[in-house]
Amino acid sequence: MSKTGIFYSFHSNKTAKISEKIIEFYGKENLDVINAEEVNEENFLKYDNYIIGVATWWDGELPNYWDEFVPAIEEMDLSGKKFAIYGLGDQKGYPENFNDGVGIFADLVASRGAEIVGFTSRDGYTYESSRAERGDQFSGLCIDQENQARLSKGRIEKWVDELKKQFS
Repeated sequence: MSKTGIFYSFHSNKTAKISEKIIEFYGKENLDVINAEEVNEENFLKYDNYIIGVATWWDGELPNYWDEFVPAIEEMDLSGKKFAIYGLGDQKGYPENFNDGVGIFADLVASRGAEIVGFTSRDGYTYESSRAERGDQFSGLCIDQENQARLSKGRIEKWVDELKKQFS
């Protein structure tokens, strides 16, 4: 199996809780776990497969810890690397930019040659717009703990099962 790293903020409570579920379902022994707040070029580039946790801040922005790393990513060649992106959003409180962080990050790494995997259905969500949209799918796993927490476990488990196939 190819080397896989999961990157997320250890200090972002909701993202960290979702990340822990992903790690549980994926198998901790199959992942390196990296705090996104401490990411650098060396520890970022050593993987073949990436699981990236990206919350959406304010009105559709990346969190500071990812935003500060964007210039480094913009200089990287990510050809041959696979990225699966997940994020949290609030489709009722922020319907005009639901899970934009997922789409912003997907666009960024795809522009550097990465392959995006882990697309999920938009069915069951109600919002106005999202930069995570790709046709009738999201460019990753979009979680709404504010309004659909009861659906999260099933969505995560299904997504991780698909990632295991796509990362092999």
